Amino acid sequence: MNETIQEGGNDERVHWRSISAAIASISVVGIAIGLGTPLLSVILESRGYSASMIGLNTAVAGLASISAAPLATPLAMRFGVVWTMLAMILVGALAFVGFHFAPSFWMWFPLRAALHVALTVLFILSEFWISTCAPPHRRGLVLGIYATVLSLGFAAGPWLFAQIGSSGFLPFGLTFGLVMVAAIPVLLARRESPRIVHDEGNGGFFRYIWMVPTATAAVLVFGAVETGGFALFPVYGARLGYSEADAALLLTMIGLGNVILQIPIGMISDRIGDRRWLLLICATTGLVGTLAMPLFVGNWHLMAGLLFVWGGVVAALYTIGLAHLGSQLSGRDLASANAAFVFCYGLGMILGPQAIGVSMDMFGVHGFGWALAVFFGGYMVLSLGRIAAKVGGRRSEA
Repeated sequence: MNETIQEGGNDERVHWRSISAAIASISVVGIAIGLGTPLLSVILESRGYSASMIGLNTAVAGLASISAAPLATPLAMRFGVVWTMLAMILVGALAFVGFHFAPSFWMWFPLRAALHVALTVLFILSEFWISTCAPPHRRGLVLGIYATVLSLGFAAGPWLFAQIGSSGFLPFGLTFGLVMVAAIPVLLARRESPRIVHDEGNGGFFRYIWMVPTATAAVLVFGAVETGGFALFPVYGARLGYSEADAALLLTMIGLGNVILQIPIGMISDRIGDRRWLLLICATTGLVGTLAMPLFVGNWHLMAGLLFVWGGVVAALYTIGLAHLGSQLSGRDLASANAAFVFCYGLGMILGPQAIGVSMDMFGVHGFGWALAVFFGGYMVLSLGRIAAKVGGRRSEA
């Protein structure tokens, strides 16, 4: 496991043109995802398909993302970062508009797979581009901006869906147009895109999962907590006695914390020599906040304040984990590790809902918090072990 602290690159400039292009591109795609995800579910339900069949079709997205992650770096090495991103934008746009013209339900499965293969490769290469262009002393800030803008994009999608509805070709045409617009900033900054140089000495994809374990484990925990927590929080809130509207507003507070706190936490990370300490603090806050939730049930406003802070700090596991990854690696290693990072996020998306759901079935309402606590506690053990190993290594060298 290679996790020495070595900020890569000597260029201290912030390449705002390149960074803006990558952020703008992926954020427009985020709007399309936020619009498209509820759209597809509503259409399937209107056609009379069961919730289990809708869920099965949606699950293809996670499997496609995990399958696509190892492909991102080889594709970018062969065709270049920009041309690979442009190809994925086109594939994603065509796959999405294909849902409108697909007469049979079985056709939605390959279309869903193609869509999320394209989106996964886009996210991996965009994050690689952003990390490469951000200098070490501003990486946390830049990634905080990225996370904030992306979150706003995801939030804008459902708002657009509420305005235009699910009837006819309009929502599909609008989503197609939004995805294609994402190609414009990529084309404008194509001369400043990073290059991935082939290196025969590199091993297989899966070794990158263990290369910077505190980063990949952080995003796995975040994927599990975000997906499982958001999916089952309405159930948890109802069992605690909240109305559907109050539970939905509490979810909104988590989202607001995610949007507002990423830039400040990113700036704090730029002032910390070893970001693993900040990741440990984020996980500890997640654990303490989870265990404190039952104590705040009687006061909605206190619960809302707790979830605002909890949501923002827990979301920083992704932002700071990505910054930590970028501080350790460069070139092809960084591109492949970014792919492993997204792979672990997808794995967390699969594990989280299952673990939390089973825990609630076994232990009742408090199983929600206990399952989350296991994820946070496990990560804390890993982080402390890695930090202790580093301290022990320094002492032995002395």
